[in-house]
Amino acid sequence: MKAFVQRHCASVIGTLSGFDRLLFRGTQRMLATARGMMNYLWAQQIKLTEFGDWSQELTRQVRAESEQAAADAGRPVLYVNDPCVRKEDLAREVAGRDKIQSGLVCVLSAVEPCWSYDLHRDRANKKLVLVSRRRKCLHLYHYLMHEELGLMHVRVQTWLPFNLRACLNGRSWLARQMDKAGIEYVQKDNCFTHVADPQKAQALLEEQLKTDWPALLGGLARQAAPAQERLLTLEDRPLEYYWSADQSEWATDLMFRDEKSLALVYPKLVRQGVLTLGAADVLKFMGKRLDGRFKGEAATSLKHRPQGVRLKHQVDANSVKMYDKQGSVLRVETTINDPSRFKVYRGTEAEPDKLQWRTLRKGVADLHRRAQVSQACNERYLSHLAQVECPATLGEELAPLGTGLTRDGRRYRGLRVLEDQDAKLLAAVADGRFALNGFRNADIRQALFGAADKAQARRQSGQVSRKLALLKAHGLIRRVPRTRRWVLSDQGKRVTTLLAAARNASAPELVKIAA
Repeated sequence: MKAFVQRHCASVIGTLSGFDRLLFRGTQRMLATARGMMNYLWAQQIKLTEFGDWSQELTRQVRAESEQAAADAGRPVLYVNDPCVRKEDLAREVAGRDKIQSGLVCVLSAVEPCWSYDLHRDRANKKLVLVSRRRKCLHLYHYLMHEELGLMHVRVQTWLPFNLRACLNGRSWLARQMDKAGIEYVQKDNCFTHVADPQKAQALLEEQLKTDWPALLGGLARQAAPAQERLLTLEDRPLEYYWSADQSEWATDLMFRDEKSLALVYPKLVRQGVLTLGAADVLKFMGKRLDGRFKGEAATSLKHRPQGVRLKHQVDANSVKMYDKQGSVLRVETTINDPSRFKVYRGTEAEPDKLQWRTLRKGVADLHRRAQVSQACNERYLSHLAQVECPATLGEELAPLGTGLTRDGRRYRGLRVLEDQDAKLLAAVADGRFALNGFRNADIRQALFGAADKAQARRQSGQVSRKLALLKAHGLIRRVPRTRRWVLSDQGKRVTTLLAAARNASAPELVKIAA
């Protein structure tokens, strides 16, 4: 990101990196599975023949007390029958109409799909069986103008297992923080086109990561669904919610001086992303390789919206995208729906001191690590885009590479970047899957020669070592300290980007540029 900002320092007036949209799920673990639900019924001495009446009474009380919270605050409960209606827009309309500055705005109810329980008659064994399945039930959306978080909502599922969802926006949260800190800003929609002190604002965004999430979300749950702590208990203790992040959006905003400044560079950035980012490059940002073991989907899409052009790169449920917002803000945003693609250095619940790299969880305990990998993804993407508008021409960059040189008393030949062998070598080291962790001799050997027996592999390994030494001598790659891995240098990134752009450009395009 530093390289990108340095290249556009005359136009970029500030940067902000932090959470945009956060979607949390609250689950009572014991009630989340049919087996757990059966254990709870056994503990409460509730027969399956009584389950229907018991669960319906719970639903009645949860719904009544949840709606009573709106009545006590004098706020409306509105039924939304049209699934095309954006509930947040409706809530904003109500807040604006009634001039709500804090507290409950409204409660919106809607029938939506959910996971719940049903009784199944097992005729073979002549008994009732509790099963979980997809159903539809009434959900209550409590929209709040929170004192710290701004506009957000908590959704209450009114059928067992009474799951909750809480949705908040990090940028709205930041606006409240800057109001308290006395930092002037200009906010449009969910982004800032100007911030008087971007460094202090960034520090406030980082403060969000220190939040006690269970305490914050637990308080919101008690406000939206006050009956559940009283109705669902075990040994006279309420069942606690386990909070996980179903979706997180981590946005890096680069605020340009004005719309004209961003308009000059944005089309070139889009072209760079479309021409030079293939499936392998998309995977590299998400820490995956494009090989036989990858069974998912990687795709790139370009969408023209009324607000501007959005370029999105997706790997299964996760994505990184770039778009222009409000004319003068360039946003790069990583969305994580499936954190299991990433790793976190942690212990386990049973052995918290046994630290090792493990799968990143959805639980809020790993939310700080999710922010780290999202920021790293944004920075790698911006680093790639920093090669746009390289001041050197293709000839100026490639000419020195064609000349032989001497390093540490050893003579190295010049590179022939347009000939098959050297071109294939440069394409191999610039493969997007190596951008995350670098590449090894074996990786390049596989790319250049394919599968080989043990004797052939030994000979090919020596050839690759000499080829990597040649690239190092020309300053195109560098070794990662204390490892056997290599990465592209800044010069290597410029050269390989220019070569990729030239290979993807048509002959008429090149003639037009040369003219």
